[in-house]
Amino acid sequence: MVTVNDDQKEFIQGVFKEREYFGEPALLLQRPYLAYTIAEEDTELVLVNRPDFLKFLEDDRIFSMNVIETLSSRLFYKSMMLEELANEQAEHRLTTLINYLCRDMVKGTALPITRQAMADMTGLRVETVIRAIKKMAQAGEFKIIRGKIIKK
Repeated sequence: MVTVNDDQKEFIQGVFKEREYFGEPALLLQRPYLAYTIAEEDTELVLVNRPDFLKFLEDDRIFSMNVIETLSSRLFYKSMMLEELANEQAEHRLTTLINYLCRDMVKGTALPITRQAMADMTGLRVETVIRAIKKMAQAGEFKIIRGKIIKK
């Protein structure tokens, strides 16, 4: 999910995995969706109108709790990243981001995100991200295999 500022710089707001959803805040608040979403692979979208969405929330407690947990997780992420963006140390910003993105990953799997996306998510230049990632890997924070960050 990407937003664009007045200078036409893209800012990645989030990365979604299979079976995740987006757009529910705009639907709940009856506001326009302020971002655009880019699918990096074949994707099936299910569009839901507001009355049907509200009915799902009302009728299905498990779905309602899932929406609450999803919104809470995104709010937590935004709060965490806001604090991190104020930190000037590139390695600290990247460590926080990588730990957050790896939270549900199995040990030994590759982080499915580019250096450019990490730069966009942390407000750093891609060159800075590349240097910092190499330094962090040399310090043993994670492995890099064929250019991919691997969770330890």
